[in-house]
Amino acid sequence: MTYIVDAVDEALGLLLLVAEHPSLGVTELARRAGLTKARAFRLLATLEHRGMIAREPAAAVYKLSYNALLVGNAARDQFDLVKVVAPRLAAIGAACGENVIVRVRDGLESVCVARHESSQSVRVHTEVGNRRPLHVGASGKLLLAFAAPEVVDAVAAQSLERFTERTIATAEQLREELAAIRAAGHAVSLGERDADAVSAAAPLRDHGGAVVASLSIASPASRTTPEALDRHVAMVVEEAAALSRALGYAGG
Repeated sequence: MTYIVDAVDEALGLLLLVAEHPSLGVTELARRAGLTKARAFRLLATLEHRGMIAREPAAAVYKLSYNALLVGNAARDQFDLVKVVAPRLAAIGAACGENVIVRVRDGLESVCVARHESSQSVRVHTEVGNRRPLHVGASGKLLLAFAAPEVVDAVAAQSLERFTERTIATAEQLREELAAIRAAGHAVSLGERDADAVSAAAPLRDHGGAVVASLSIASPASRTTPEALDRHVAMVVEEAAALSRALGYAGG
């Protein structure tokens, strides 16, 4: 039997909405959460009382507050994957000069859980917590390629949103791409999510060999030559293998 307290479930849903979409007012938050405005206002007031969110009086919009930061920092400290990989990201970033990103699968989306951002003025922007569908980008495709068959079927059954002219848009094309990724052991994206973004991703495996995350290098297409992309692929594959060993994976 599942025990769910509706008010808690609704409040946490609102908290996640505020986290993903800061600066929304109560009317829009209520609409997105499927609540009445009065119900949403009471729940938001409770979250504000607990220091999880804050209301900006001038604009009447909500953002995360100090206790949400405490929870987020505690979660990061307790998340073994992030604890293992985060210290290495800056070194990888220094070696390639680009963004280095770790993403995990959450349902039919990928979520950024850690990243090192390049100091170059032109770079690919990604924030921790950013979500993307699994059919676009090197990381999403890689996570999908190593997901359970029912996850692949669920994504393939959807209408695949097209972001650029290079986005995979059919189930047949998607399945062919996933098979190629499994065979190669890594994934590449050439402008699938953002026209000027190139990325290469490799799997992070746990002690049992399961793919638990992706490690990727993302760079602007304007400075990523084929030779540079080859270097990024080799680097991300090597670094992902080393990090997988640190996570307890003993395979090849």
